[in-house]
Amino acid sequence: MSHDEFRPISGVDLPRFAGIATFMRLPHIPLDDDRIGKVQIGLIGAPWDGGTTNRPGPRHAPRQLRDYSTMIRHQNGATGVRPFDLARCADLGDVPPNPADLMDSMERMTRFFNRVREKAILPLTAGGDHLCSLPILRALAKDRPLGMIHFDSHTDLFQSYFGGFQHTHGTPFRRAVEEGLLDPKRVCMIGIRGPAYDTEDRDFARAVGITVIPIEDFHARGVADVMAEARAIAGSGETYVSYDIDFIDPAFAPGTGTPEIGGPNSFQALQVVRELKGVNVVGADMVEVSPPFDPSGGTAFLGVTVMFELLCILAGSPALRR
Repeated sequence: MSHDEFRPISGVDLPRFAGIATFMRLPHIPLDDDRIGKVQIGLIGAPWDGGTTNRPGPRHAPRQLRDYSTMIRHQNGATGVRPFDLARCADLGDVPPNPADLMDSMERMTRFFNRVREKAILPLTAGGDHLCSLPILRALAKDRPLGMIHFDSHTDLFQSYFGGFQHTHGTPFRRAVEEGLLDPKRVCMIGIRGPAYDTEDRDFARAVGITVIPIEDFHARGVADVMAEARAIAGSGETYVSYDIDFIDPAFAPGTGTPEIGGPNSFQALQVVRELKGVNVVGADMVEVSPPFDPSGGTAFLGVTVMFELLCILAGSPALRR
């Protein structure tokens, strides 16, 4: 089947500042469009930050990420991968959230991603805060638990906030393990750092078998060694990739709600994704980009460049060849 109608508009045909912004200048194909059955990888916006506990703003990320994604071209300059030749890709639009109701928003997301999964489309999602990952996993892992490779400065494994409230951007993966959406022995969390209130999240990780690689180990061991361990933990099973922009040092990505110093630089931020080659990735997200904290757009540009690297991995994933 021809990929021609699913190729991005080139900057030599239409200036990057012109036209309606879609992710990477791909065609916009909603889920009820007749062409949806041809789509293999769907780029999706989740403009919602109802789980944020301090500095809000990620609800505005999908728009800014789409805008800066006009700089993405057809070929990966480092790996040579041409994802738009390998897979039929499209912008599926945004999940419509309910900013007044957190639980309703999550249900809306799960319903949306249920439809994506039913159509055998691999989703690449732009959040939104990190709680967005939970309703996505509820759709993708409804039949079996997934492995996960998680890039972040926080584990997001806490039990609750504010006197027992269990759904914030600091709790999604605790809930995902409890709900059987993730196989904890196939979960690897990379880049964890910063001051803490206690060791509750690390204690939970140890108890259930989640591997946590602190930033100190990341820097001491290097990208290749750490990512070899992550690939081994994920194994050949279906795996989700969740990438929080605050994994990256705020010197390079200041536009986020909960920054932590001492993280990877922007080059390492891309390297870790390239090292996912061969992993059976069934979906991925980029979360916690917060435009109000970086009006220059540098954080969004880095975020959407990471998304392009994730797209290159999805385009080569064994899941695409099922």
